[in-house]
Amino acid sequence: MNLHQLRFVQEAARRNLNLTEAAKALHTSQPGVSKAIIELEDELGVDIFARHGKRLKRVTEPGQHVLKSIELIMREVTNLKRIGEQYSAQDSGTLSIATTHTQARYVLPVPVAKLRESYPKVNISLHQATPHEVARMVIDEVAEIGMATESLADYPDLVTLPCYEWQHVLVMPNNHPLAQRERIGLEDIAHEPLVTYHPSFTGRGKIDAAFQTRKLQPRIVLEAIDSDVIKTYVRLGMGIGIVAEMAMRDDPNGDLVVRPMGHLFGQNVARVAFKRGAYLRNFIYKFAELLSDRLSRELVMRAMVGQVNDYEL
Repeated sequence: MNLHQLRFVQEAARRNLNLTEAAKALHTSQPGVSKAIIELEDELGVDIFARHGKRLKRVTEPGQHVLKSIELIMREVTNLKRIGEQYSAQDSGTLSIATTHTQARYVLPVPVAKLRESYPKVNISLHQATPHEVARMVIDEVAEIGMATESLADYPDLVTLPCYEWQHVLVMPNNHPLAQRERIGLEDIAHEPLVTYHPSFTGRGKIDAAFQTRKLQPRIVLEAIDSDVIKTYVRLGMGIGIVAEMAMRDDPNGDLVVRPMGHLFGQNVARVAFKRGAYLRNFIYKFAELLSDRLSRELVMRAMVGQVNDYEL
């Protein structure tokens, strides 16, 4: 039994039992992957995969247990590598962050800059993606930390902690009729052309739920994943916009009227995520602390060993 065999089995499962795709991902040949899997099955005395001819069809019941054990073994191998990196390179290396555009654009710049001040030898690798992709990148160890509003708490392989609360705001040109009103109701905007986020981004689910609860059908004329894009189309007169409040902080133009919408759409919680059982380097704890004064090294350490599931903001 060796690590190559374990890695080949794990990758075959990740690639939906497609050995050709697994071989490409592992930079080896398909026969080599197949041979390694068969050798491990012979050594264990069980079939990890059920087959139809030479094709893998499904994971067997004993194979499911084998895959769980392989996941633990490979996780600890990764942790060993990180421990070596931690103590050989000390405060240098690369911090990989997976996050959505809104977090990357409006929330992370200051924490990233401060981390670089404290750890000048640490490079930052920023991956912008959908919330689901953010979760997958942390689980697959493409990134060491993830940050998003949606979805992260839904994955048992992740340790997630709330970072901060935020609300949506309504933005419109200063000559719009609603700009003269301090408090705006849902009925007031239901028939206005709306420019807002794509359904999978930045708390859009709460916007839709608010309209559905009141049995109102919003006139959404444009959806985007980028707050700056939404603001651009609002400025062009396409409609009024609904964006995250952080997208309007320090807005350089100052030509849009902003009204808070928390009373209509509720509060959203941005969360940080780490892979359960992963070894976190010193600068990752530091970065978590820079993201929120509610995140301390001690809190994250307790969460990583299962002693903290959540805490109140």
